[in-house]
Amino acid sequence: MFERIRAILIKEFKQIFRDPRMKTVIFITPLIQIILFGYAANKDINYVPTAIFDRDNTSESRELLRRFTYSKYFVPEHFINNEREQTKLLDRGVTTVVIHIDRGFGRNLEAGKDAAVQLAFDGTDSNTAMIVMGYANTIIGDYQQELSKNEALATGKIGSVPSVDLRDRAWFNGNLISRNYYLPGVIATIVTMMSLLLSAMAIVKEKEIGTMEQLTVSPIMPIELIAGKLLPFGVIALVQITLVTLLGVLWFHLPLRGNLFLLLFSTCIYLFTTLGIGLFISTVSSTQQEAMMSVFLFYMPTVLLSGFAYPIANMPQVIQWFTILNPLRYFMVVIRSIFLKGSGIDILWVQLVPLFFMGLIVIGFSTLKFRKAMS
Repeated sequence: MFERIRAILIKEFKQIFRDPRMKTVIFITPLIQIILFGYAANKDINYVPTAIFDRDNTSESRELLRRFTYSKYFVPEHFINNEREQTKLLDRGVTTVVIHIDRGFGRNLEAGKDAAVQLAFDGTDSNTAMIVMGYANTIIGDYQQELSKNEALATGKIGSVPSVDLRDRAWFNGNLISRNYYLPGVIATIVTMMSLLLSAMAIVKEKEIGTMEQLTVSPIMPIELIAGKLLPFGVIALVQITLVTLLGVLWFHLPLRGNLFLLLFSTCIYLFTTLGIGLFISTVSSTQQEAMMSVFLFYMPTVLLSGFAYPIANMPQVIQWFTILNPLRYFMVVIRSIFLKGSGIDILWVQLVPLFFMGLIVIGFSTLKFRKAMS
C-alpha cells in the first residue's frame, strides 16, 4: 500500500514540477499576492484631501485650521470662497472634507458663546468618512478642551474645573495598524485558494487526458489514489504558508508572536477541509473549466462569511448561523490569534476541535463520493 502511494506521490510531484508555469503559480504567485495585498489591504487613512472655507478669518479660526493642517491627516489642497465651490468639489470627489467656518466664530468664542464649525464629508466611502470624522472630532475636542482650560486660568477657577484623564491602551496591536490585522487573513485566503484550486484539478485532469480509466483498472485502491493525489498539495500548501509568512514578517514587519509550528499544525487541520472540498469538486466536474468555476463559486462566499473583511457579529443572525459551517471562519480566528496575540493550544483548541471534525466529515464524504465514481 505504501509503495503504491509513494509511486503516486512521485508521479504527482514530477507532473507538477515538469511544467514551469505550474511552478510559477505555486511559488511566485502567492508571494506577489501577499505583496499586493499587503499594500492594498490597509484601512489606515494618512492622506485626507481637504478644502478650507474660512469666512471668519480671525485668529481663532486660523488656530483651529492650523490644528487640522498641521496634523498628519488633513492636507489643504483647496481654499474656496463660496458654497458653490464646496458643492462642486464634493460632487466631483476632488476633496474628502470641507472645513467651513462661518462669520462670527471668533466673536462668539470671545463672548463665551457656542461657536459652530461645519465639516462636510464625502460619504461615498462610509468607512473612510467615519475614520476621518473621528480624526476631526479628536482635533476639535482637543481645541475645545484647551479653550476651557485657558478660560479657567483667566478666571482663576482652574482648581474647580473637573477633568477626566483618559489613557487608552491597545493590546496585541499597539499602534492599531490595520495591515497587521488584514495580512494574516490574506495568508489564510491564499492558502485556501491554492489548496482548493490544485486539489480540484487533480482528478479532473486525469479524466481529460484519459488516464483515469487506466488508474481505475489498476490494482491501486481508491484511498491510495486519494492519498497520493492530495498529499503533494498538502505539502505545497505548507510550503506556501511558510513562504508568505516569512515574507510578511520580513517585508511588512508583521508580528508573529505565536509558535510557527502551531501555525503549521493548525494549517494541516484546516487542509483536511479545503483538500476534501477540492476532491469533491474534482469528482463531480467533467472539465478543468467546470472545476475552476466551481472553486470560485465556493471561494467567494467562504471569504465573505469568514470575518476577513466584515465582522461576523455585524451580520444578520441568520447569516451568522451559516458561518458556523464555514471552516475558514475558524482558521481565520486561529491564524490572527497566533500572529497578533501569541495564543497557544490551550486557547485555540476551541477553534481547532470543530475544524478537525469538520475536516474529517468533509474528507470522508468526498472519499465516499470518489469511490462511487470509480466503481
